[in-house]
Amino acid sequence: MGRRWRDGRGELIVRGSGSDSGRGRGSGGEDGGGGGAAGVRIPLEIATSYRARTKGLLGRESVTGALLLSPASSVHTFRMRIPIDVAYLDRHLRVVAVRTMRPGRLGMPRPRARHVLEAAAGAMDEWGLREGARVEVVVVEG
Repeated sequence: MGRRWRDGRGELIVRGSGSDSGRGRGSGGEDGGGGGAAGVRIPLEIATSYRARTKGLLGRESVTGALLLSPASSVHTFRMRIPIDVAYLDRHLRVVAVRTMRPGRLGMPRPRARHVLEAAAGAMDEWGLREGARVEVVVVEG
């Protein structure tokens, strides 16, 4: 179930965590069930190249939506101007952990993480994005 994206834009869809253990394999179109956060749609930037992942959110005063870094298992906020929320995703796009990081911090690597989402501090709580939730990435062509 390898995922390969290119630098670009898309949409992040937050699915509920449901009551399953997170070990099952759902189809891409299935709703994760669960709470009111199922189906929340967020504008997404996708950063897969070394250059795009290295730049990330550096130098920005604000964030609209979220940024997906792939592949990635940890991040830092050195030279960042704003605090951010960070969600670590496993290979099935299930959230392993969510943390808020102030500027000048080094995040702990997450061995199961394959992708990282970044957003403005507080945004992930508003979206209902928490440990165990599943997300879907829809790429916008063109």
